[in-house]
Amino acid sequence: MTRTTARRTVVSIAATAALACVTACASAAAPADSADASAQSLRSVQRATGRAGSARVESTTVMGRELSLDAAGALAWRDGLTGTLTITYTGGTTAETMRRLGTTAMEARYLPDAYYARMGDEFADRAGGRHWIRYVYADLEDLDGDTGTGFAEQMRSTAPHHAAKLLLASDDVRRVGEETTRGRRTTHWSGTVDGATGQTVDIWVDDRDLLVKKVERGRTETGELTQTAYYSDYGVAVSAERPPAGDTADFTELLEGTSG
Repeated sequence: MTRTTARRTVVSIAATAALACVTACASAAAPADSADASAQSLRSVQRATGRAGSARVESTTVMGRELSLDAAGALAWRDGLTGTLTITYTGGTTAETMRRLGTTAMEARYLPDAYYARMGDEFADRAGGRHWIRYVYADLEDLDGDTGTGFAEQMRSTAPHHAAKLLLASDDVRRVGEETTRGRRTTHWSGTVDGATGQTVDIWVDDRDLLVKKVERGRTETGELTQTAYYSDYGVAVSAERPPAGDTADFTELLEGTSG
């Protein structure tokens, strides 16, 4: 693998990893206008979790045979998604590629207009000595050619209360029952959010109407996508500073092969 090809591979995989850890697989339709008990409960969850504003997050994401990831950190969602996650590649063909290129984990910093991925020293050697890759959402939209499903909007939809919104739009949402989740008494809700592809969402909610756990399942071109996330310490202080400009390369520059 040439130096330029390796750099482009890392840039593309880092983008996939950072987005997968927060966007999962489902998109929300307009919630049904319902006054039944289930809808009232889920609206309470949406309001309470939304008002909390931030939380610590631990998640596992599996993307078929291609890639599996673990992530841990803290995220806030009052003014766009912000926060920091440490993402570890744990399996799959893509993870093996990254290991051969000297990267097994990265730090991702999310800001309202862009996110930044910190790679290792081996990548920096391929990128003019710079460790951070910047992904501006508007540039990702231009690259994708579909601003109607913009990345900025996707990132705004990643807060935990978005899962309650998904279930409010489900035709088969149901209260599964009471369960103990990480030592806390929770209510388990489940529903299908896309009948055509069979995407499902499950949430576990405590007695303060705050999400404790979320599981999303769906299918992609590479196989089944499953994400399990746990939330704790709601209201925690969250910071995400932009990395130094001199240690940062824009992903478009790296894809064009103009650096290093």
